[in-house]
Amino acid sequence: MGSIVAIVGRPNVGKSTLFNRLIQRREAIVDAVSGVTRDRHYGKSDWNGKEFSLIDTGGYVKGSDDVFEAEIDKQVELAIEEADAIIFIVDVETGVTGMDEDVARLLRRVNKPVFLAVNKVDNNKRSEDAVEFYALGLGEYYTIASINGSGTGDLLDALVKALPEIEEEEEKDDLPRFAVVGRPNAGKSSFINALIGKERYIVTDVAGTTRDSIDTTYNRFGFEFNLVDTAGIRRKSKVKEDLEFYSVMRSVRAIEHCDVCLVILDATRGFDGQVQNIFWLAQRNRKGIVVLVNKWDLVEKETQTMKEFEKVIRKEMEPFTDVPIVFISVLTKQRIYKAIETAVEVYQNRTKKIKTSKLNEVLLPVIENYPPPAYKGKFVKIKYIMQLPTPQPQFAFFCNLPQYVRDPYKRFLENNLRELFDFKGVPISIYMRKK
Repeated sequence: MGSIVAIVGRPNVGKSTLFNRLIQRREAIVDAVSGVTRDRHYGKSDWNGKEFSLIDTGGYVKGSDDVFEAEIDKQVELAIEEADAIIFIVDVETGVTGMDEDVARLLRRVNKPVFLAVNKVDNNKRSEDAVEFYALGLGEYYTIASINGSGTGDLLDALVKALPEIEEEEEKDDLPRFAVVGRPNAGKSSFINALIGKERYIVTDVAGTTRDSIDTTYNRFGFEFNLVDTAGIRRKSKVKEDLEFYSVMRSVRAIEHCDVCLVILDATRGFDGQVQNIFWLAQRNRKGIVVLVNKWDLVEKETQTMKEFEKVIRKEMEPFTDVPIVFISVLTKQRIYKAIETAVEVYQNRTKKIKTSKLNEVLLPVIENYPPPAYKGKFVKIKYIMQLPTPQPQFAFFCNLPQYVRDPYKRFLENNLRELFDFKGVPISIYMRKK
């Protein structure tokens, strides 16, 4: 379980630059609704071995400054509500602005760690100018230049120190947790209601460890699991635009707290930007994944429609295409139990442990037939393979020159593991270790 860190601040102070720097990957996603490319807003980061999710609250708001005043308050409130720590970015070039003061006023009331980062400090003069930010009443500040990363180390050191220690999950219920995630209106609630509609299946309702998500312990096909529902929450006061952002933050929490993600998408909209985001988030968190295509009853069918549709989705998923895709209709209850059965299979794949002797017996001959290509005239010899004792499948390949094994070959190994041992729906990690 990672913590969630939110980055707040007014426009153009460098939130996205810092965000991109920390997740080391530029992710711009086209938003299907408004047709604008928005820089995207969440990713994983880690520092000194502590992993956290990063949310950039900027970019959700397009509009003039006065519109922004109200919006930024909403964003900050959202961040305060959902995040474990907050980075507040200000800009040394403009000095303290009225909007900064507003944000600071909101943040001073919070009993969560807040880190004031003064950005664009790339010389001594500016470092002196930064002193005026003491006026915001948030105590110490960190001077950074997010464009080249200077100063971010100190900021991150302080940040990860302040993040809550993640308690090992209490052992009280070792039931697998299935989270139902997807964009608003894809049919998450209806899916859960369709499943749970028959009262007798419900064992208990536990208030979820995930804030305001409901965990329902559910028993079907003699298999018991917790269903993490992120769908049922609608805050009356929040307007539609926030819900998009809100549902994203919700999904982040749900995904981090589950074993298998059921990613629901609306067949009439396809595997669009936000769904892809959720998919990759689940994949980066190394969770089991099942993709459910809902509202299949609304799609015009020709002979090959389902195959074609599936092909398109798999293309978008590359390189992680070994994922079950189930076409459902929540309305007509078509294949909704198939969806759960599939999730159960994926859960079993994720917890699968393969004996070392079996691994070596099956894989070493494959490797002998296709050894890693020689690199700089050096030949890599893989001697031994074992599965690591981690909650999800990770494999160590022991060899003489681990640094010479390239990604395409690792993918080749992964594909073989998948084919030989069935890891459908589960991300696999492969490590090359020195023998």
